[in-house]
Amino acid sequence: MSSMTDAEIDQLPYRKGVGIVLLNGRDEVFVAQRLDSPEPAWQMPQGGIDKGEEPLAAAWRELYEETGVKSAVLLEETADWLRYDLPREIVPHIWKGRYRGQKQKWFAFRFTGNDSEININGEHPEFSDWRWAELRRTPDLIVAFKRPLYEQVVKAFAHLVG
Repeated sequence: MSSMTDAEIDQLPYRKGVGIVLLNGRDEVFVAQRLDSPEPAWQMPQGGIDKGEEPLAAAWRELYEETGVKSAVLLEETADWLRYDLPREIVPHIWKGRYRGQKQKWFAFRFTGNDSEININGEHPEFSDWRWAELRRTPDLIVAFKRPLYEQVVKAFAHLVG
């Protein structure tokens, strides 16, 4: 599937996923550089929901798989599903061309461990580096097509940071 028409893309569903805002004790958020991007593409942990899996369970699983973190407490979740569309030219190449983008439930967690617990080199690493950043700055760090979604995430959780 090398190309798809706009009409074909518009008929595709959104892949269900989760996103995680992991806040440390200084109200900074975990961001990591994607391994598959040659350009700066820092993002918060996120991933798909497995068949039969609840969104919160998926968030805990993704948090551990992508960061190694288990020492965290749930603060809250977004009331609604947030969406982003993939750029049309890459739709045929991502997720076998089955989805137009993702709809995600976002969860805010407070990290209760220390930085030595963080391990981005798990079984299936997705990141090459990580750091703490200001939540309000995360839309400036993400790839352009996810920026509107990250602006919604910042708005949803801004009250949790000082």
